[in-house]
Amino acid sequence: MPPAAALLLACSPVWAAAPPTKRPLVLDDLAKVRQVADPQVSPDGAWVAYTVTTVNAAKDKQDTNIWKVSWDGKQEIQLTYSPESESSPRWSPDGKYLSFLSSRPGEDPEKVKGTQVWVMDRRGGEARQLTRFKEKIEDYAWSPDSTRLALVLRNPDQPEADKKKPESEQAPPKPIVVDRYHFKEDHAGYLHGPEHSRIFLYDLATQKLNPLTNEKMFDEENPSWSPDGTRIAFVSNRGKDWERTENTDVFVASAKPGSMPLQLTHFAGPDGGRLAWSPDGSTIAYTQGSEPRFSAYNLNRLALVPSRGGTPGVLTGKLDRGVTWPAFTPDGKAIDVLVQDDRSEYPARVTAGGVVERLVGGEFVASSPSRSHGHVALLSSTDNAPAEVFALEAGGLRQLTNQNGPLLAEVQLGRTENISFHSKDGTEVHGIVTQPPAFASGTKYPLLLRIHGGPNGQDGRAFQFERQFFAANGYLVLNVNYRGSAGRGAAYSESIFGDWGNKEVADLLAGVDAVVASGSVDPDRLGIGGWSYGGILTDYTIATDGRFKAAISGAGSANQISMYGVDQYVIQYDLELGPPWKNPERWMKISYPFFNAGRIHTPTLFLGGDLDFNVPLIGGEQMYQALKNLGVPTELVIYPGQHHGISRPSFVRDRLQRYLAWYDKYLKPEGRQTLTAKERASGPKAPPQSGSQPLAP
Repeated sequence: MPPAAALLLACSPVWAAAPPTKRPLVLDDLAKVRQVADPQVSPDGAWVAYTVTTVNAAKDKQDTNIWKVSWDGKQEIQLTYSPESESSPRWSPDGKYLSFLSSRPGEDPEKVKGTQVWVMDRRGGEARQLTRFKEKIEDYAWSPDSTRLALVLRNPDQPEADKKKPESEQAPPKPIVVDRYHFKEDHAGYLHGPEHSRIFLYDLATQKLNPLTNEKMFDEENPSWSPDGTRIAFVSNRGKDWERTENTDVFVASAKPGSMPLQLTHFAGPDGGRLAWSPDGSTIAYTQGSEPRFSAYNLNRLALVPSRGGTPGVLTGKLDRGVTWPAFTPDGKAIDVLVQDDRSEYPARVTAGGVVERLVGGEFVASSPSRSHGHVALLSSTDNAPAEVFALEAGGLRQLTNQNGPLLAEVQLGRTENISFHSKDGTEVHGIVTQPPAFASGTKYPLLLRIHGGPNGQDGRAFQFERQFFAANGYLVLNVNYRGSAGRGAAYSESIFGDWGNKEVADLLAGVDAVVASGSVDPDRLGIGGWSYGGILTDYTIATDGRFKAAISGAGSANQISMYGVDQYVIQYDLELGPPWKNPERWMKISYPFFNAGRIHTPTLFLGGDLDFNVPLIGGEQMYQALKNLGVPTELVIYPGQHHGISRPSFVRDRLQRYLAWYDKYLKPEGRQTLTAKERASGPKAPPQSGSQPLAP
């Protein structure tokens, strides 16, 4: 281990305990965190609209409302209060209206159901319903003259159930007939039938709705109006074998019904993302991804293409970092982006020749920038603060909202620091360590290795409740950006291509070794866990190394052969591994946790949602059954009605409570048990099924 890593945890004075002036974070604080999102600067730059999502514990649901804050940050006003959530606030370009999406009951709730566009007069008053369609509205954009909307609509596969009628009087569902190659997607379910997401033009004066193009075979998304309102750019996969690829391209069409679109890009991988027009309408900025076989490790580069057709060009080819959210500066001479770089994500400006200038220093994670009238607002989060809206100006960030200020004033959070170390083959690996708020030098703490999913994501310097909650309960928390993660360049991400559970595990174990060597960790009290690919890597790691005393594998899998045709990744499998019958040896190799389950002795908790089409529950069920067969302590927790991401508030709370109880049971046997055996069996108001009792598959 490099000396610097040891000094970080053992000797550096920044790790001295902070005075206990605030209380520790507790589980009840989970419902107090307010999720701020989607800032939108008004056309005159005077206000920023945004959303705030809170938890309604009584109804066991989340509620999202529209707020606005003045540019000077002195006025913060809640605009909507309905029990149905509102999202996607958008200012009309003429500044008269603020629109949003909501499924609140409209003028004729019996005939028009589902999400619609609503508008409120900027001067005040109640919101009124603008659209009345049976199709699902997935996205929308105002025309520059504020007279039309570009709507992304999708027909529902099944009619929505009438909740007022008993089940016996409901129309029977239709059989699902599947004929697509890629036929499953989490949340969307089974992909079937001829319907796709298509862009429609809606005229506000006449209330007429017409499709932008006459093509019904392909999905269309991300509509972006040209500055003069005569054209619309969008993203679509219109290749001959579109079902077998994740290729998308940028198209542009005249902003009138039935237009014939012009294809602007032809790269075999993903072209698209958020589209941005230059102020003069001559150029479109977009992101170009990695070549098709590296789709799971995609790195977006900033690219430009003439809007009338021409040769595209990549501007950030030398950056070797992913970029998102391109937007031209008002003079059209540069493009602002967000750069994902080694535990941070920051705003930068790209000028001619691909020169990249970072606009703000420091360690934070920015997202969702919005620009208007010379003002730029974005979200920013740090280790000790959830995301809030900030103004980007004068080379710095000025905070505009303070939705989480009251909570942060009460709690003492743990300090987070960067750590660097070398894996067994010499590769430099980076991560972060979060200490308990009352960290004391010389004390040996239990360590939790918590693994992010993806794998093409990263653990960044942003607030994470889970990380701070474990720290508040006396754990050192280690997050490792193992090979396969984003933020360290294309080669770093692509190095695990077709070789899962090898380099990542070596990197994770090297991180544990580095922190243990600091002297602040009890090597006999090590825990591990993660969700999605983090759960998969948990299975890989406990089948490789027996030192962990407790493990939690959420939404993971180990017998990868059994995932083929069951999850949503068939295209990736074809490109990266080949079908199992063509390359059985590789599939067996990456399935080693299941076929070597006899080597696992770590008590392991498995969890998942029963509607997960991303990493289906079968992945956890198989490992649970294997460990149960072997007599290894294990439990299986199933969250009914949940997809890959657990969203029901009581289940989110229950999951975190079970995490802590499982770790405490095996890593703090002398301490307080946070969840009794009776509580583990009963669960919350709507209890998940426990694998310690008979289960219905």
